Amino acid sequence: MPDRAAYDAVIVGGGHNGLVAAAYLARAGRSVLLLERLGGAGGAAVSGRPFAGVDARLSRYSYLVSLLPKKIVRDLDLDFRVRTRTISSYTPTERAGRPAGLLVGGGEARTRQAFARLTGGSREYDAWRGFYAMTGQVARRVFPTLTEPLPSRDELRARVDDATAWRALFEEPIGAVIEERFADDLVRGVVLTDALIGTFADAHEPDLRQNRCFLYHVIGGGTGDWNVPVGGMGALTQAIADSARAAGARLRTGCEVTRIDTDGRRGEVTYREGDGAERTVAARHVLVNASPQALAALLGEEPPAPAEGAQLKVNMVLKRLPRLRDPAVDPRDAFAGTFHIAEGYEELAAAYAQAAGGALPTAPPSEIYCHSLTDPTILAPDLVERGYQTLTLFGLHTPARLFARDNDAVRADLLTATLARLDAHLAEPIAECLAPDAEGRPCVEAKTPLDLEQDLRLPGGHIFHGDLAFPCAEEGSGRWGVATRHANVLLCGAGAVRGGGVSGIPGHNAAMAALGR
Repeated sequence: MPDRAAYDAVIVGGGHNGLVAAAYLARAGRSVLLLERLGGAGGAAVSGRPFAGVDARLSRYSYLVSLLPKKIVRDLDLDFRVRTRTISSYTPTERAGRPAGLLVGGGEARTRQAFARLTGGSREYDAWRGFYAMTGQVARRVFPTLTEPLPSRDELRARVDDATAWRALFEEPIGAVIEERFADDLVRGVVLTDALIGTFADAHEPDLRQNRCFLYHVIGGGTGDWNVPVGGMGALTQAIADSARAAGARLRTGCEVTRIDTDGRRGEVTYREGDGAERTVAARHVLVNASPQALAALLGEEPPAPAEGAQLKVNMVLKRLPRLRDPAVDPRDAFAGTFHIAEGYEELAAAYAQAAGGALPTAPPSEIYCHSLTDPTILAPDLVERGYQTLTLFGLHTPARLFARDNDAVRADLLTATLARLDAHLAEPIAECLAPDAEGRPCVEAKTPLDLEQDLRLPGGHIFHGDLAFPCAEEGSGRWGVATRHANVLLCGAGAVRGGGVSGIPGHNAAMAALGR
C-alpha cells in the first residue's frame, strides 16, 4: 500500500519518461508516487534475456540513444554511459553484376573513398558533407531548446537562422530536398531512412510527418549521433529508477491505473493491485506516462485519432557474424553501424506503395546493428570468448493493418522475407549463424506492431504514440508541450510535444511544468 493517502504528484506509468519525472520532482522536495502496470519499470527501454539458457541481455524494444540530453544525466546524477559507434552505416548493393556497398565512417578519407568507389566520383560525397553540415548546424541550435519552454514557430525559425535549412527541413517534403541534392539512388535512400523510422510515410507526404521524424533523428545531442547504451537499455532505466528512489520517490509496480478524476486543482487516481484490490490516492498533479489514447480512456474523454505503428523489431543472438558477399568490407565494420537492407530510394518508395495498398513489401526494407561489437558487456564472458554476437533488426513500412487478419502467420512470412533480403548480401545464410537456445531453437524473436501493442500498450504499436510534432508550440500545448485540458494533469510520455525516442525530455518537461517553472 502507499504510505500516504495523498501526494504532491502521482505518476501513471513507469516508462523512462515517468521515471525521469519522478526523479526530478522528488529531488525538488515533492512527494511522489509512481504506479506501473507491469511487474517492472522501464516501459520500452528495458533489457531482457529472451532466449532460454543464453546469457545475453538484449535491449528488446528501444535499442539506441541519441535524444537523451546530457543535462538530464547530470541533473539526476545518473550512473549511465553510452559508447559512440565508429562506423555510421554500411549499405550493400550490386553494381554491374558485382557485390558492392557504401561504408560511412571510420574517418573522412575512408568515407570519401567509399563514395568514390560506389558512385565513380566526388559529387555525392561533397553533397553528403554539405547536407550534413547543414543538419549539424540545425542540431546545435535546436537540440538545446528541447529542455526549455516551447518556442513559437517564429522563435524556432529565428533560432535556426538559416533560410535554406528551414525550407529543407520545416517547409518542403524531405523527398524534394533529397532529390535536389543527391543523384545516386542508394545514397538518396540512406539519407531518407532517418525520415521513416517508426513513421509510415512517403518521401513526398504533404503533411511533412516524414520531415518531423527526420528532424528528431538528426538533432540528437546536438550532433545527430546514435550511441550504444552500455549494459543495454535497461541500464538507463535502472539508473533513473535508482535516482528517483534515492530522492524519496515511491515506485510501485504491478499496479494498473483504471481511472483519473480531477477538478483542475486536485486529482484522484484509482488503481488496481495484483491481488485485485482497488485503491484511490489523491494528488496535486497527475503526470501520465502513457499514450494520449490511454489518457483519454482514464479520464473518460473522447480519444484522439487512432495511431498506427509500421515496424518489425527482430532480436537475434549469433554464434558468429556472417561473411559478406562484398569482399571489401569486414563484417565487424558492416554490422557495427547501421546495416541498411533494401533501402535504396526507389526500393523504399516501392515498399511504401505496396504496404499502403494492403500488401507486405516484396523486398522489406530494414536495418541492423550489432550492439555487442561496441558493448560486449551485454554478453556473458563465456559467450564473448566463443565469439557470440547480437543483432538488432528494425524493419520499415509494415503498418499494423497488414497483421490484422493473422498476426502470427503474417509475422512469420515477413520475417522470412526480411531475412531473405539480408541473405542476398551475405556469403552464408544468416540461419547458419544463429545461436541455439537451451532447447536447440534458433535465437531469433520478432515483434510486429500488434505485438508491441499487446506487450507495451503502444497505440497501434506506434513507437512514438503517434506522429511526431515539430518542436515548437501548438494550440493547447502549453508552456512546456505537456498540457492537457486539465490544469493539473500533464502528459509526460512520447505523445507530448517533443516526445518520442529514448530521451527523458517529456519527463523533464512535465516535471518543470508541475514545479511551475
